[in-house]
Amino acid sequence: MPRPLSVQLYSVRDEFAVDRAGTLGRLAEMGYGAVEAYDVTDDVAGLRRLADDLGLTVSGAHAVQLLTGEPGPVLDAVATLGTPLAIVPAGFPHEDFTTYDGLARVADRLGGLARDAARYGLRLGYHNHWWEVEPRLASHGGRPALEVLAELLDPEVFLEVDTYWAAVAGADVPALLTRLGDRVEALHLKDGPGTKDDPNVAVGGGTMPVPEVLAAAPDAWRVVEFDACAGDLLGELAASRTYVSSLEAV
Repeated sequence: MPRPLSVQLYSVRDEFAVDRAGTLGRLAEMGYGAVEAYDVTDDVAGLRRLADDLGLTVSGAHAVQLLTGEPGPVLDAVATLGTPLAIVPAGFPHEDFTTYDGLARVADRLGGLARDAARYGLRLGYHNHWWEVEPRLASHGGRPALEVLAELLDPEVFLEVDTYWAAVAGADVPALLTRLGDRVEALHLKDGPGTKDDPNVAVGGGTMPVPEVLAAAPDAWRVVEFDACAGDLLGELAASRTYVSSLEAV
């Protein structure tokens, strides 16, 4: 795959707070070729310098602040990182994903932000959790809310599908990705027991059908993430990288 495997820095938030340079260095040593930022208010110029020094690409940046304040400074920070992808990682009321009218409001807001992002040379995306997938809209054939949202979004808005949260919400993830098609620009790869509250395990060590997931969105960025880990986080990240890379080599 031409795009390097990325890791969401939220996974190492505790380690990052203590030693940014050392943590990024460990990820690079594991073989990750990219990182995804999660806090664009925290010295993005410094993060860009560290990533450049280590040969790491910034695959994207989560920017929930786009929903809470003036978008200009947030988009400028994303552009400073050198990535074209600004991603809204939730931030809307969960109730908006239970009705068509609510989904239309979400789509309208994201469309406006996408136009703002375009002025900075950026593309805007949305990242799901379970609550955008679990609701099924009876008015639309019982399809998951995220799928209905995709039809309402402006064409320039992409999706970063968190494959684990989609599975936890009851989706057949490979089938969902196939239906979403080119709308999917990035995947969050994580694994675990398939429950909402239990910690993640190394990708390939849980319930996720990872080969089928990757095959359903072959051109998407692959971004490994841990929301929580009960064991050795850095060891599990290394194991995740080894497993995903072995699938790409087949």
